[in-house]
Amino acid sequence: MITWLKAEEQHQHKNGGGWVANTATTEDSVHIGPNAVVFGDARVFGDAWVFGNAQVYGKAVVSGDAWVFGDAQVFGDAAVYGNARVFGDAWVFGDAQVFGKAVVFSDAWMETPLFIQGTKHGVSNSSYGKLSIGCVTLTFAEWKKQYRVIGKREGYTEKQIKEYGAIIALATKIGK
Repeated sequence: MITWLKAEEQHQHKNGGGWVANTATTEDSVHIGPNAVVFGDARVFGDAWVFGNAQVYGKAVVSGDAWVFGDAQVFGDAAVYGNARVFGDAWVFGDAQVFGKAVVFSDAWMETPLFIQGTKHGVSNSSYGKLSIGCVTLTFAEWKKQYRVIGKREGYTEKQIKEYGAIIALATKIGK
């Protein structure tokens, strides 16, 4: 039988007030906000924060200095750790791992985004309606308009510029 406890009743959580099921594991050092919920076999430890309307459940782990907040959900066997941030309406689930200084938010992908490795840089459908080539992110329309100028500025050969033009056309056609 699951028993729900206010976070401060289970431990003396910093900024306590959220709900933790007796099936979940949390440490005294974590921050659980007033509207946050931790349940299932989830584990929250280290200096992690779970706040806003966030939910951590299943066998999910949130640890280190990671934050899960807003309406975000972390569930399944997912792990969020290090200095990672998950927020907005984002969902992290399955066997996903978010770590380091990674940020997952709002319109995060529900499926793997398009990625194509070109001869010089990778091309990814990095967010809805945008492509990242190397470390430059623009909308599909901006890339179509500017890829030649940007390619020359970045030292691409004419053959590489043509290659990336074709990749941009394909990504625009099948991307989101």
